[in-house]
Amino acid sequence: MKQPELGKKISELRKSKGLTQEELVDKCNINVRTIQRIEAGDVTPRRYTINAILEALDYNFESIELIESTKHRQLFLKLAWIFGIVFFIIGFFEFAADYNRFYTNEILFSKPVYIVIKLTVLISYLIFIYGFVIISDLFKNSILKITSYILGFMLILAIGYDISSLFYKLISPEIILPLEAISFGFIQIIFGISLIKLQKSIGNISLVAGITEIITGILLVTVIFAIAGLIVYIPAIIFEVIILYKAFELTKKSI
Repeated sequence: MKQPELGKKISELRKSKGLTQEELVDKCNINVRTIQRIEAGDVTPRRYTINAILEALDYNFESIELIESTKHRQLFLKLAWIFGIVFFIIGFFEFAADYNRFYTNEILFSKPVYIVIKLTVLISYLIFIYGFVIISDLFKNSILKITSYILGFMLILAIGYDISSLFYKLISPEIILPLEAISFGFIQIIFGISLIKLQKSIGNISLVAGITEIITGILLVTVIFAIAGLIVYIPAIIFEVIILYKAFELTKKSI
């Protein structure tokens, strides 16, 4: 932890103990002016000085780092489940736009609106899926982390194609769409398996979400039943938002 965050944290811990700066000085034998400058963020103390102050406050440097790390994870998990809801809602508009564009050759929205929808889907999904990267760190689930990163990268490519194909003649949708369905389906099957592994930590909702993701993936891989896969994906998103929320609540309890 660096200044000024370190000084603010020491001041916060001191006040939580009901100590004045002078009383803290008596406990750690450090000059009161030094304490004042550290709390103000004017100087970066040596590790020895930090340890002496924290020991006087019944803390250690590692515990402070852990608290700060947990707070950052808590913040990102909160953003993840909120943006998961955004992704869920905007997804209906995206599906309507893409279905009309690729299957009926009709333009449901203007190009600017279509691009805004696509970018909103991309941003909300990346924040949403990053929540599972954090969960993978919390519960040591490397498969979940890898598949989360892959899904995020694949969506960047897919959205990139959707937007750029508005202006340029690229590979035919008849080729791209089946490839996307197979690719996403395969990764979602693995992602679903990794969610099931969270059952002991998060609860039965992880099992339900994992099974739903696996079914979604299988249907997408068939290509023929890809639309059915997207329909099954609707409850999967809801279950995954719940998982993120439960993980968020768990981090709150750990602080």
